[in-house]
Amino acid sequence: MTRTRSLATGLLSLSSAAVLALTSAGAATAKPAGSDDEKNRSVVSITVEGAGAAEYWTADKMRAAIPGDVLASRALERGNRSKVVEKGKSSEVKSSGGRKTIAVSETPVKHIGKVFFTLGGANYVCSANAVASVNESTVSTAGHCLNEGPGAYATNFVFVPAYNNGAAPYGKWTARSYHAPAEWSAAGDMAYDTGFAVMDKLNNQTLTDVVGGSGVAFNQARGLTYKSFGYPAASPFDGQTLKSCTGTATPDTTNPQFGTQGIPCDMTGGSSGGPWFIGTSSSGTQNTVNSYGYSGSNVMYGPYWGAVIQATYNSAAVS
Repeated sequence: MTRTRSLATGLLSLSSAAVLALTSAGAATAKPAGSDDEKNRSVVSITVEGAGAAEYWTADKMRAAIPGDVLASRALERGNRSKVVEKGKSSEVKSSGGRKTIAVSETPVKHIGKVFFTLGGANYVCSANAVASVNESTVSTAGHCLNEGPGAYATNFVFVPAYNNGAAPYGKWTARSYHAPAEWSAAGDMAYDTGFAVMDKLNNQTLTDVVGGSGVAFNQARGLTYKSFGYPAASPFDGQTLKSCTGTATPDTTNPQFGTQGIPCDMTGGSSGGPWFIGTSSSGTQNTVNSYGYSGSNVMYGPYWGAVIQATYNSAAVS
């Protein structure tokens, strides 16, 4: 996740709501809600090469990977937006001095994990979740964990479900394609900071056959209760175990043009891309991802999943 100050964006209309609820058995269809961005939905999809990526990520490299939120900071700077302050870089953020954190420890969840990737010669880490799809191989994460926004795309990309202290109990899944809103990949627009990766088969099995996949929902009412998950790495966390936060979503009043919502949460860098589930359980329906927060506020924000992000999901789910 990243700290951000300004963004120009068109927001989605909430005049009607549509839900796409999925199970691991397959996908249901839903008509997108009428919205200002519906007429201009644009998805960028690229094919990537996964050969050698799983072998590249040794346990030591996974532990040393840099939290991917710094990439979103750079994207906003390239877009001439206001300076970004990354969570975990301020003394106001929870330190390791014994104070209780908002985020709580969780046992590993099969479909939630970490993604590791290389950009600009450096190795990065984010969080991610397997979602139900027609191809049974789709992973959701933050847009800045796939593409610099704008800029280069990730290489050596792998998804490690149920990561725990360096262990990869369900293997390392390599990517075959990335799917992101053009608003992210061309402009680094934080209102659309979501991406989807489609994974190769592993041992002749699809991802959700092995770990399951969450249903997803779009164009939902605001102000819902969510449970978010991720692998925060900056102090007082170390990125080695799964954490969660639960709360009722409220708008970002600092930058309302984002159209994002936040819940009380002090997860730090490395939790970017982790899923938010409607309700209070990891078995709920996913409705956004960890994206950014402000130094000292202890609130995590996620983009509103409307027609643009729904189109991005649809592109990934059938590829």
